Amino acid sequence: MLLSFVFCLFTFVSYSQVTSAVDSTSIKIGEQITYHIQVETDTTSLVVFPEGQTFTPLEMIESYEIDTLKKNDKYNLIKKYGLTQFDSGAYTIPRQKIIVGDKTFFTDSLKVEVRNIVVDTTKQGLYDIKPIIDVKKPSSNWWKYVLITLLIIGIVAFLLFWFIWRKKPLTEEEQIALLPPYDRAKMALKKLDESHYLEHEELKEYYSELTGIIRKYLDEKVYDHSLESTTDELISRLRLLKEGNQIDLSPETIKNIESILKRADLVKFAKSAPDIALAELDRNTIDNEIDHVKEVLPEPTEEEKLLDEKYREELERKKTRKKIIITVAISLFLIIATFVGFSIKFGFNYVKDTIIGHESIELLEGDWVTSDYGVPPITLSTPKVLKRIDSGIPEELAQQVEVTMFGYGSLIDKFNIVVATSKYKNLGENKIDLQNAIDGNFKTLEASGAQNIITKNDKFVTPNGAEGLKVYGTLEMPVPKSDKVEKGKYTILAFTSENVVQQALLFWREHDVYADQIVERILNSIELKKAEE
Repeated sequence: MLLSFVFCLFTFVSYSQVTSAVDSTSIKIGEQITYHIQVETDTTSLVVFPEGQTFTPLEMIESYEIDTLKKNDKYNLIKKYGLTQFDSGAYTIPRQKIIVGDKTFFTDSLKVEVRNIVVDTTKQGLYDIKPIIDVKKPSSNWWKYVLITLLIIGIVAFLLFWFIWRKKPLTEEEQIALLPPYDRAKMALKKLDESHYLEHEELKEYYSELTGIIRKYLDEKVYDHSLESTTDELISRLRLLKEGNQIDLSPETIKNIESILKRADLVKFAKSAPDIALAELDRNTIDNEIDHVKEVLPEPTEEEKLLDEKYREELERKKTRKKIIITVAISLFLIIATFVGFSIKFGFNYVKDTIIGHESIELLEGDWVTSDYGVPPITLSTPKVLKRIDSGIPEELAQQVEVTMFGYGSLIDKFNIVVATSKYKNLGENKIDLQNAIDGNFKTLEASGAQNIITKNDKFVTPNGAEGLKVYGTLEMPVPKSDKVEKGKYTILAFTSENVVQQALLFWREHDVYADQIVERILNSIELKKAEE
C-alpha cells in the first residue's frame, strides 16, 4: 500500500498533457493553415517543441513564438506553426515529438485536404500561341576589359610623361647654371649686395662669398684649378700665364686680386676685421676686375663653339637615354608585378595561357549555349552550338534504326563532343542493351586509330533524375602527319527509353585542365526530356 501511494504521488507530480490541432482541414493550393501544439505541465519541467521541416509532406513556412499561460502551479504552453502545400491532394501531418522533462510524448497525426483552384474557362480569355521570337546573342563585356586596360595604360603613360618626359620649368639654380660664367659672376655679386652680411658685420661670410665669386670665374675662364689653389698658387699661375702671353692681364689687375684674396685669408683665418667701407670697396674692385678679365679673354674659336655645341647635344642625349632607361625599367616592373599578382591569385598556367592564348580556355570562358538535340530531346550546355552531322550508317541498317547526330570538333582536335539519338524499329519484345550500344563506339574509335583504350563503368544520374550508364577512361590517338600518339580522355553517357538510345560522347586531351572543367560543366548540365505526344 505504501509503494502504491508513492507511485500515485509521483504520477500526480509529473503529470503532463499534450494535444494538437489545425485551424482547418481543407485548404486551397498555397493557402496557409495554423498547426498548434498545446502542452500543460508543471513549472519545473523543460519542454522541447519540434523544429525544422518535421511536417512533411506539408511545408513549414513560419514558426511562431511560444504563448505561455500560468494557472496556479501549472504552465499552459501553446506553440503554433504556419504550414502549406502547393500540390493538390490528401495529406497526413505526421506525429510530432515533444519532450517534457525526461519524458517523450507524440501528438496524433492529422489529415488535411489541399484543393485545386477552379478556373472558369468560359470567362477566361484564350489567345493564340505567340510566334517564335529570335533571341539576339547576348553581348559580351569584352569592351569593359578593353576600356579598363586602356585606362590603366593611359594613367601609367601620363605619370611617366609628367614625372620623367615633361620638360619641367627650370629652377632658379638651373637657370643660373645655364648662364655664361661672366653673367653668373655678375648675378652672384648682385645677390651678395642683397645679403645682410655687412649690416650684421659678418665679414667672414661676406669675404668667403666675394672671393668665391672671383675664384669660380677664374676657374671657368682662366685657370681650371683656381678653386682649390691657395692665394699664392693662384697669383703665381696668373703671372705665369701673363708672362707666357696666354692671357693679357694687367699687373694692376693681378695686384688687386692678390690684395683682396690675402685680405680675405686674414678675415677667415686670422679673424681680422677690416672696415665696412673697405669691404664695400673690395666688392667694387672685384666687379671691375671681372670686367677686365673678360676684356682680355680671347674670343672662342669656331672649333671651341662646335665643341660646346657637341657637348650640349651629348648632354641632351644622355638625359634622353636616362629617361628611356627609367621608362623601360618602370614598364617592365609594372608588367612583371601585374603578372606575378595575377599568377598568385589565378595561378601561373592560367595567366600564361590567357596571355599567350589557349583553345580550351577560350571555349571555357566563351558564351555557352544551352539547347535540345534529337527527339526525344537531350538538353545540355556546350561552349559552341552542336551542328548536325551525317551518321554515315549503311542503307540497310538505316531501315532498322534512325540515327540523328550533332557534334563539335573531331577525334583529332583538342576537344570533341557528339550527341546521338538512335530510334530502333521493330524491336518487338527485345530490350536494348546499353553496354552493347556503347561497345559500338569503341569499334569506331579503334577504326580511327585509337589504341590502349582503358574503360571504367559507373552509374550516372542527371540533375532531373534520369538514370543511365557512364563509361569513361583514357586512350591514345595518333597525331596527324606523325608517327606519334597523344594521350586523351573520354566519357560516354548512354540512356535508354523504350526503343530509343540517347548518347553523349566527349573526347579531350589528358593534361588539359580547362577541358576537364568544360567536361564537368557539360555533364552537370545534361537533362533528358520526354518526347511530346
